[in-house]
Amino acid sequence: MSESENRYSARALIVTAVIAIIGTVTALEVGGRIKHSDNKDHVPVGDFQAIHVAPGEEFRMSRKPSGLHAVCENGYLAIAADVDPSFRGILVDYKNRGVRCARPSPTDRDPAKPKVGDSDAQ
Repeated sequence: MSESENRYSARALIVTAVIAIIGTVTALEVGGRIKHSDNKDHVPVGDFQAIHVAPGEEFRMSRKPSGLHAVCENGYLAIAADVDPSFRGILVDYKNRGVRCARPSPTDRDPAKPKVGDSDAQ
């Protein structure tokens, strides 16, 4: 490659890319396109997944503990941190519906309403 074909150095291209990224983020921030939430009550505690295990089937799981534990909060399953039990979040499915701690009785009139005294049963 001759000198006339090598118009820009690699360093100039990298600097241009970095300036373009910084300029884009700054423009989005000034224009209000980047949302920052001050309300920490609606921030997800974590991302979880269920693993289906058939009877007699083995599955692999990390031996290291997650640092979280589950508690029953007003009839729904809550995940709490081991280091700060007051920091807890209700476990919901992909449609934002709460996961119950126990199967509702078929004789209950309103299965969505938890029984009195079900809170904090562990």
